[in-house]
Amino acid sequence: MTMVDVGRAARRGREVSSRVSEEGAGWSCAQVGTFRSLVPDRKTFSWLSPRVLWKSRNQVLASLFGDPSGEVRARWVATQLERGVDPAFRVPMAVGPEFSFLLLGDTGEGDLSQYAVVPGMLRIGADTAFAVIASDVIYPAGAGDEYEDKFFRPYQEYPAPIYAVPGNHDWYDGLGGFMRVFCDAPALEPEKRGFRLSPSGLRGTLWREPEAIDEARLTGARERRARPEQRTTQPGQPGPYWVMDTPSLLIVGVDTGIDGVLDREQGRWLREVSRDPRPKMLITGKPIYVRNDYKPSRIEGGGTIDDVVTDPANNYVAAIGGDVHNYQRFPVRVGDRTIQYLVAGGSGAFMHATHTTPRITVGGVHEDDYRCYPLRGDSLSFYSKLYSERLRMRWLYLTPEEGVALMSRHIGNTPPRDIGPVPITRRMRWAARILGGWPMPLRLPVGKTFHRYLSELSDWDTPPFFKSFLHVSVTPASLRIRCFAATGCLPQEIEPPLEDEVEIPLG
Repeated sequence: MTMVDVGRAARRGREVSSRVSEEGAGWSCAQVGTFRSLVPDRKTFSWLSPRVLWKSRNQVLASLFGDPSGEVRARWVATQLERGVDPAFRVPMAVGPEFSFLLLGDTGEGDLSQYAVVPGMLRIGADTAFAVIASDVIYPAGAGDEYEDKFFRPYQEYPAPIYAVPGNHDWYDGLGGFMRVFCDAPALEPEKRGFRLSPSGLRGTLWREPEAIDEARLTGARERRARPEQRTTQPGQPGPYWVMDTPSLLIVGVDTGIDGVLDREQGRWLREVSRDPRPKMLITGKPIYVRNDYKPSRIEGGGTIDDVVTDPANNYVAAIGGDVHNYQRFPVRVGDRTIQYLVAGGSGAFMHATHTTPRITVGGVHEDDYRCYPLRGDSLSFYSKLYSERLRMRWLYLTPEEGVALMSRHIGNTPPRDIGPVPITRRMRWAARILGGWPMPLRLPVGKTFHRYLSELSDWDTPPFFKSFLHVSVTPASLRIRCFAATGCLPQEIEPPLEDEVEIPLG
């Protein structure tokens, strides 16, 4: 697909997006897309499985006893430097002043919802120079032996290199699978730990170490993406953080570990590479703005990632993070310029609800300037459909039209698509309350509970999926970011809907 074809697809996408019609959102899915034929005939994991929860225990241990990601990262970095990688962790990119790339986030469940993104991604990204995965390449715990069905197989037809920054789930394997696949790094020597009656000692005793990798299986998996044009630019990805060097834009990827904190050395590196006067885009494992919250990501020793981003001398124009499984965009005014902060974690994993997001005020952003996908109303409608069926409570179901009407009434904005007059009934209000989309009496925190704990228990494998990916085009004059949808329905697979678009001057 040429850039002209991408432009045509984008124009067509505007006509069929969820902001235009229920059909564009995938609600009228008369024919499921072709993606089902791509999915391996193997059982996928369940987030309800005790075995999966035990594999993911490092998240809980890091929260209780401190996150050791910085110490482990330092060992990986030292090993890579010994192997002769560029100390500046630069990735020289063989692109001209004009190029494009894809950005995916939180991809690796290996199920129907991940593979549903693939046909549209291949169509829109046919002529892109590379792709980047922002956070959580492999669920549930980053194991190297799971890369075949969750990375190499789904993207085997993507005709360009793929780079990545790790997410917290990749760290549940101590970054072992991630570093082996993306950086061709040998396994770290196991640390000798004696039991100590202390928080760090208890954490070390229970901590999940990297799984041993079946090298023969990994070699076979790599054959799925072994064409010369699919290989990364030599010498390849240097480590878990890096900077892509292109003529028009520096693309800076940072590793936020499990809890979103940068170690001192990575913080020093980030400040140093950010002094380059060229315009910059940040790609991070955790978003800085999400829902109506501000999470600047602490750097050990002082300061935050966002301090670096907002410093006018560093010339950042956008910051994109994964971790949260939907799309959001916050145009934040900083001095005399606007920085675009995006959440882009909707490329495969279970969907984090958007209907629990309150009216936007964070960062001085006006609600009418905020964008999200899926629309809050569609999110509410789908969760109502899901739980009305699971709980056998028919009254809980809200139509897409009712969902949009309820959320627009609650948020106080103009309905994002034309729905006409919809009366709000008592039944509708209580259904929305139970699902976290309407205020509960006594201010019970149902919305936050739903977002934090129930979304991952609400995974589904039927359209519409409300997945998304980004197409980013760069010229010396501008940076254009487009969010395309993947519903799992054939019409949106053929013409991926354009859900959002922003053009940023780079002068």
